[in-house]
Amino acid sequence: MNKNFERVILKATNSRELYETEEVQELWGGYGKILRYGLIGSDLKSVVVKNVCLPKRDRQLRGGDISYQRKLKSYKVEMAFYENWSRKCGSDCRVPEWYAFQWQNDEFLMVFEDIDTAGFEKRRRDVSWNEMQACLKWLANFHATFMREKPENLWSQGTYWHLETRPDELKALNDIALKSAAKAIDRKLNNCRFKTFVHGDAKLANFCFSEDGNSVAAVDFQYVGGGCGMKDVAYFIDSCLYDDECESWESDVLTFYFRELKKALYAKQKSIDFDELEKEWRDLYPVAWTDFYRFLKGWAPGHYETRYSERIARKVISSLNIN
Repeated sequence: MNKNFERVILKATNSRELYETEEVQELWGGYGKILRYGLIGSDLKSVVVKNVCLPKRDRQLRGGDISYQRKLKSYKVEMAFYENWSRKCGSDCRVPEWYAFQWQNDEFLMVFEDIDTAGFEKRRRDVSWNEMQACLKWLANFHATFMREKPENLWSQGTYWHLETRPDELKALNDIALKSAAKAIDRKLNNCRFKTFVHGDAKLANFCFSEDGNSVAAVDFQYVGGGCGMKDVAYFIDSCLYDDECESWESDVLTFYFRELKKALYAKQKSIDFDELEKEWRDLYPVAWTDFYRFLKGWAPGHYETRYSERIARKVISSLNIN
């Protein structure tokens, strides 16, 4: 890390010294690292630092220039979310606090609360129903918080797989019927009546659990933006259940999510016709699932075909009446 960034961290945390304690993970595509730093002379024991180093434009990257531009925008969106929107998130959709952002040449610095020290130190590779409920409750409260907000300085259409930013994956898609339906699927989702902010990358790995698994915080807001909340729900379920479980748990998942969403909208005094919202979003759940499946089949052809997803996709495609 460059010396200027070290000074930014020291000033933002009111610290005398800092020292690296852990490399949390490398960022996707070789774009830098997430690091944990210990602090001396501060009320904070530690912070988590996202240090993004953008590759040279002429370096051979997967996805080329489109991929580069998407990632570049995603880091700007993440900073905008924390600066302008994150304080609206309460304890029921907990996110880390932010302390400082800095952008210098081709390098970004983001300094966050160490969410582990706030009681969310557990990560899960697989989950119980109780832990799934904690994540679904977080999503319901997040969606309620930002219901009908305009995603200023965020992605106008949230999620990292939406069609506009994934032309290469669409071109590589061998499923002709799904390729032909891709624009109609995208349009159906984007034209929904009830819109909120979607997390955009709400996989299991981005949820941090309390010791008892009853509450969670979420991280990684690079792809937050406008859209239908079913995008997050479908993606989350796909990230933590096997094919047969996705099918058998579908009814329970949606029933629980909508019950929590109704409570959250009421608590946040959102004036919404909930029955109409639930009807629209339930109908869009398989559409959201198919949209993500379209991305996967183009991203890694032949590797992500599942019985449940195929059944959902064929049903959605046939319902679109594409001429």
